[in-house]
Amino acid sequence: MAYGNYPDFSDVKKILVVKLRHLGDVLLTTPVFHVLKTRYPNITIDAFVYEESKPILASHPSISNIFTYDRKIRKKNLFSRLRSELKILLNIKKQKYDLVINLTEGDRGALIALFSKAKYKVGFDPEKNGFVGKKNIYSHVVKHCKTPRHTVEKNLDAVRKIGIFPQEEEKELFFHIPQNDLDKMKQLLSQNHIDDFILIHPTSRWRFKCWDKFRSLAKILSQKNIKLVFTSANDRQEIDYVNEIVQDLPVLNLAGKTSIKELGALIKLTKCLISVDSLVLHLASALKVPSITLFGPTSDVLWGPWKNEKAKVVSFPISCRPCLMDGCGGSKYSDCLSNITVEEVLNVLL
Repeated sequence: MAYGNYPDFSDVKKILVVKLRHLGDVLLTTPVFHVLKTRYPNITIDAFVYEESKPILASHPSISNIFTYDRKIRKKNLFSRLRSELKILLNIKKQKYDLVINLTEGDRGALIALFSKAKYKVGFDPEKNGFVGKKNIYSHVVKHCKTPRHTVEKNLDAVRKIGIFPQEEEKELFFHIPQNDLDKMKQLLSQNHIDDFILIHPTSRWRFKCWDKFRSLAKILSQKNIKLVFTSANDRQEIDYVNEIVQDLPVLNLAGKTSIKELGALIKLTKCLISVDSLVLHLASALKVPSITLFGPTSDVLWGPWKNEKAKVVSFPISCRPCLMDGCGGSKYSDCLSNITVEEVLNVLL
């Protein structure tokens, strides 16, 4: 056995990278595709992600095909669901991958690796989680770093495990914005007489990560005649949350009204993005846009801005942070976020 037990890439023609997680998680995998393609330009590299994550990887120059899993399958009756799941697995097997890299801790990614019949299968150590024998599926098991480390680096550990060691310039995030989406957002802003503006994305799919003073901040910035644009995901709770914040304020409210690519275009056009820990902070990192992110119970070491010198983090210094819990004691309310003052954000912004 050779030192490191690295695969022989001379017999690797096709690679599948699996990441079945949320949008921001998928964006943080983009350096993996770039590194693989840079080192082995003649190898075909495909991705397998949730259906809603497909726009995140769309037009990535290193990716040939994007296969998806529609989570609506889970709502089908048992027979229909099993048939749909089997169809997906058989399609993966048909692709005849030589190497599968599973960047997801869950069981589905491991099953995809198993059914692929790939010679080389890379996955993170399940550490006794998941189904029996899960660890044995992988030819190369990636160890978990026990100290805090950015998620991008954790993803790249999967390629390090197979003998590929990324250089710093290879670790950049990638997000493509089509010109028509950029033009559409420029036209929308022009129609609303907006040139320079601050983009505020106050929401997250997890309410405990949201700051309770965005309305106060928006009032002050509006009084200073600063143009504000608000956005959110197309989710009823997030849209209602933004509507409460902007009620009676002179802002452009686009909550729930943009696609992922259009949201990226707005981020690219803004003079500063203000948000909590969510997808948009990673888009700002990919696009090298000035940003201010408010962090509470989640870790900015693990999930913070990546290779963006224009990014700033605001957090409250408290001994229990980051606790990685859904609010204090599981209450859905986070003191560490609430204790961040409007003045602190303004001092960083202005």
